[in-house]
Amino acid sequence: MAASSSAAACFLSPSPPPRPRHFLRHIACAARSPPSPGSASRSLALPSPSASPWPWSRRLRDLLPDETGRILSSATGSLIVALASAALILGDAGAASAFVVATPRKLQADELATVRLFQENTPSVVYITNLAVRQDAFTLDVLEVPQGSGSGFVWDKSGHIVTNFHVIRGASDIRVTLADQSVYEAQVVGFDQDKDVAVLRIKGPKEKLRPIPVGVSADLLVGQKVYAIGNPFGLDHTLTTGVISGLRREISSAATGRPIQDVIQTDAAINPGNSGGPLLDSSGNLIGVNTAIYSPSGASSGVGFSIPVDTVGGIVDQLIKFGKVTRPILGIKFAPDQSVEQLGLSGVLVLDAPPSGPAGKAGLQSTKRDAYGRLILGDIITSMNGSKVTNGSDLYRILDQCNVGDTVTVEVLRGDHKEKIPVILEPKPDES
Repeated sequence: MAASSSAAACFLSPSPPPRPRHFLRHIACAARSPPSPGSASRSLALPSPSASPWPWSRRLRDLLPDETGRILSSATGSLIVALASAALILGDAGAASAFVVATPRKLQADELATVRLFQENTPSVVYITNLAVRQDAFTLDVLEVPQGSGSGFVWDKSGHIVTNFHVIRGASDIRVTLADQSVYEAQVVGFDQDKDVAVLRIKGPKEKLRPIPVGVSADLLVGQKVYAIGNPFGLDHTLTTGVISGLRREISSAATGRPIQDVIQTDAAINPGNSGGPLLDSSGNLIGVNTAIYSPSGASSGVGFSIPVDTVGGIVDQLIKFGKVTRPILGIKFAPDQSVEQLGLSGVLVLDAPPSGPAGKAGLQSTKRDAYGRLILGDIITSMNGSKVTNGSDLYRILDQCNVGDTVTVEVLRGDHKEKIPVILEPKPDES
């Protein structure tokens, strides 16, 4: 009882008496070593079993402080030896682990290629902030507040930056952040709403501008690997990987609703903030500009779209040279496709053909009402240059293959008969 009382007092004491460090380790060493004749009286070597019972407990009391010695001498020898041996093993394992040197991380060949691609192309990708002017409702102060952000990439050493038009739409000021976190004010060089492409320019040092290598999108194949770099949700320079899921897709421009043809579909994660960023092939060459996703939630659902670089390249060249894209138009306003379908017709119904436009000059008729308020349908375009037109997308697709000044033959359904009317295409009016 006295021994257990002493043990409780010792372990509950707020300031236990000092004891030698690693004393259990020394005990275990002594327990493992055989007794040697003529050893010193303070040796911890254990005697043979035939010796007098527990003589080493007296030696232990000589080595340790009085209080600790009395506690240990009251316990059984076998328990102490077992605890000491365990402490020695654990202590040695911990000491040994301190000297273990971690082997260098070994990456597979495809991982190394991905890492190298990201490191080489990251300096070409920029972060774009769209600032808008807002007036405080209480103080009436005019403030610039961020209203959106997106991605872009360096096109050339002259400081031209390519991005999506919807990234900069409605901006009063635009700021571009390079990979080294330096920020520059950007000026809009030009944009193409129909294809959702815009070109900016910054005045940065040429040594900081690293143009992205431009590839070709005409020979892409479904299944090949692609890599998207951008700034999703404001997280700068994020890499996602995937494959080309489909080619020659068609989406509508967010600004004008005009269709964008030959779009690349990919399952690489594209989220808000990735818009305007580059889509790269496994060689690190630009093959598309990330522009849209199909998602009910607004986040990536594995269906993303990129404008092919062959389309972007021609637009960018025109914007840099002329500040605008010269695209031919018919000069008409037409009814939604659903309205024509409800009438049981196929084609494009002309709602308005201004007299000053190409179609008005050629004699196409608009939809109107008579003196009694009854609706009189205008011309319904059924073909152009021999290509069938069933909806607005077909009309735009044919116009994209034409140039300003071309004469096209438009076949229309007027009343109960068809007519062919030549129309000279004119350029699209300037956009502010």
